[in-house]
Order: sequence, then structure tokens, then C-alpha cells
Amino acid sequence: MNLVSKDLLSIQEARTLVANAKKAQDAFSKFTQEQVDHLVETLAKTVAQQAEPLAQLAVAETGFGNVADKTLKNIFASTYLAEKMRDMKTIGVLKKNPADKTMDIAVPVGVVLGLIPSTNPTSTVIYKVLISLKAGNAIVLSPHPSALDCIVKTTQILIDAAEKAGAPPGLISCLTVMSKEGANTLLTHPDIALILATGGTPMVRAAYSSGNPAIGVGPGNSPVYIESSADIEKAVKDIVTSKTFDNGVICASEQAVIVEKHSDAAVRDAFKKNGGYFLTPEESQTLSKFLLRDNGSINPAIVGKDAQTLANMVGITIPPDAKVLLSEQTDISHKNPYAREKLAPILAYFIASSQEDALKKSCELLKVEGEGHTFSLHTKDDSLVEKASLIVPASRILVNSPGSLGGVGGTTNLFCSFTLGCGAMGGSSTSDNVGPEHLYNIRKVAYGVRSLSDLKAS
Repeated sequence: MNLVSKDLLSIQEARTLVANAKKAQDAFSKFTQEQVDHLVETLAKTVAQQAEPLAQLAVAETGFGNVADKTLKNIFASTYLAEKMRDMKTIGVLKKNPADKTMDIAVPVGVVLGLIPSTNPTSTVIYKVLISLKAGNAIVLSPHPSALDCIVKTTQILIDAAEKAGAPPGLISCLTVMSKEGANTLLTHPDIALILATGGTPMVRAAYSSGNPAIGVGPGNSPVYIESSADIEKAVKDIVTSKTFDNGVICASEQAVIVEKHSDAAVRDAFKKNGGYFLTPEESQTLSKFLLRDNGSINPAIVGKDAQTLANMVGITIPPDAKVLLSEQTDISHKNPYAREKLAPILAYFIASSQEDALKKSCELLKVEGEGHTFSLHTKDDSLVEKASLIVPASRILVNSPGSLGGVGGTTNLFCSFTLGCGAMGGSSTSDNVGPEHLYNIRKVAYGVRSLSDLKAS
């Protein structure tokens, strides 16, 4: 197949998928809440049974992360998500207010386009399909080319289960002939009602400039501040757990540790006991040259690799039990790769002179990258939590929790989500963990309760 033929086939496939999805959604819009819920539960149960094989496919194809953690993410995106959504009202009348004589009606947006990243491919497919269907929508998926096979396989499992359960054909679909032109056809298609964009900055920018409504997320670069009152041993264990989970590919994972000077020794000892290895200045310099490409973007070669693999790649010798690489830094700027998002078990380490300095450094790190995303704080001081929440430019303030697992709603009561909004400060249309409530419109029914004369009299 020559390049021109592939482009044309991709464009035609994209158009066909959207046309079929629109027809399917028209039929699906007649489903009751009970029918929608049954379909979602059936899909979640079916795909959860394939959680490990799909994780194996994802790791084999992309080289990112590890099978055990990707299996858990697949279960989280199916079983846990379905449980979280179980009692959510998303179809028809949401609420009535007899006193105000108003009523809210949920109406599906229509056809959703889901952009799927290579870092969390199978779990993101499951998550986006389930929340879209829960809100009464059809969904077309546009895969990252480097994760095409595992994304298509996951989608097909969901398609087969949906149609077996009575869903209209075309309700779930996926672009399989990949080209830039085909992907762009999906982005700009007039029958796409909403784009769910999860992935790199260029992908998100393309979604927002497509002319269609979009919910996109920016990069993560989460600072974590271990305040002096914290349970240091637990805090460090949480950070190591978070940063090593699926080898650090979740965007809410911690990127820079900040400690006050008088806590430095205790924190360092805790890291060393829990698999943290502090790079020498020379080793930090060697690794830093490998973290970014010449264009300033993250080097894909480091993404989702464990600490031992990373060390071997750059010729550094580390202890066999080392899980996380830490580099002490002082420069907070875009040119310092350690002050940026690193989707691998690598942490910058900053020493602050005071609580105020620690919060200042947290803000500066987020200004460099990841503004509006996530900030983690370990403390026993509730007043500090409130203070930090008013200062730090993040949409998620995670307290005494692993960042990656807390941000997606695993170890916190945030909504189970693999699309984490960054708000206006991060260039996103929402600051929420995206769920079904972002995928339907609300019609407001309001009865007249005053006359023009009443208004004049007041």
C-alpha cells in the first residue's frame, strides 16, 4: 500500500466510523437509564476478565510500564469505574426543584472522539468508552500509532460485548488505518460533538484548534512537599509506591520532592531505606543529557522504564535494590530537565529554607510545566493544607497519598479518571477528573413565576 492510498483509506475509514457512530447514537439515545447501566456493567465485567492479557499486549507493543500495574489499571478503569458510576443519574430527568419550579434534563452530546495515548493505552480505551456510554453517547477512538494493536484489541472486546448485549452497531469504533490525514478528519468532522484529548501537548493543542468542542489535559509535573510534621517514613513509601507504579507513566505521579532543611537528613534516610538512590552530581549530569530531545520534549526512550534499565542505558551503576533515582537540584527552569515532567522513576530533590520557600518552589515548578495539574503534600497540619490550596496553582491537592494513585481516584475519593483536567490556568476546559457528567448537556426547564409588573414593582 503506497502512502497516498493509505491516507485516502484512513480518511474514508474515519468518515465511515463517524457516520455509523452518529446513526448508532441516534438509536442509543432512546435507551433508558436502566438499559444504559446494564450495558455499561456488562462491558466492564467482560473487559475486566481480559485485564492481564491486555496489559501484556500493551507492554509488549509500547515497552512502557509493567504488566502487573497495567493489569491493575485495566481493572481500575473497568470494575472500579463501573462501581463509581453505578448510582449516577445520567439519562433524562436529573432533578426537579418544585420550590423553584425548575427541572434539569440530561441530553447526550452525541458522538465523542477519544484520543488514546501510548502510555496508558488499554486502560484509557476502557475508561473513555465506559464514561461515554454512561452519558448516552457513541464513541470513536483515535489511537496513538505506537499502541495501535493493543488499542484495537481492547476496542474489539468492548464492541463484541456491546453488540451481544443489544447495543446498536457502530456505537463503539476505532480508527485502524492510521495516518495524520485520517486522524485530522476525525478531529475536524462536523458530526463529532466533543473530543476527549488525553496525550501529549501537540495532540491536545490539535484537539482545541480543531473547531470542535474539546476537553483536553496538559502535562503533569507534580511537586510533592514533605512538610516537617509529616510521617516521613509513610510519606516516602507513598512517593516510591507512586513513582514506581507502572514505572511512572501516570501524569499525576510526583516529579520533584521538596523538603525543609531540618528534615533533609531524615527524608534522605527514608528514601535510601525504601529503594531511593541519590545520584552523584556527575551521574545527574550524565542522565540529564538523556532526559530530553533536542527540541525540548521528553525523550521517549526513558518513558516507562524502571530504574535499573535507565541506569544501564546511560552507563550508571546503581544498587540492585534501587527503585527510584533522585537528583538534588537548585535550578527551577524550563531548561533543567529535572524540573520538568519525567514519565519514569526519576525525581528531582529540592531543599527549602522554610515552609514559605517550599510552597514558593512548588509554585515555580508548576509554572515551569504542569500548571493546573497536581500538587502533593504530606503533613499533619490541616491549616497548611488550606494555605497551600489557596496558593499552589494545581487542580488536585493530594494530601498524605501517593500522587499517581491519588490523582486518578484510586487512593482518594476523587472520581476514577484517566483524563485529569488542569483548568483555565493549564489551558484546559475543566479542572475536574473527567467523568460522565462532562459528556452530556443539561437542559434547564424553568416555569414562569413572575410577571413584568412584578419586576417593575421590585
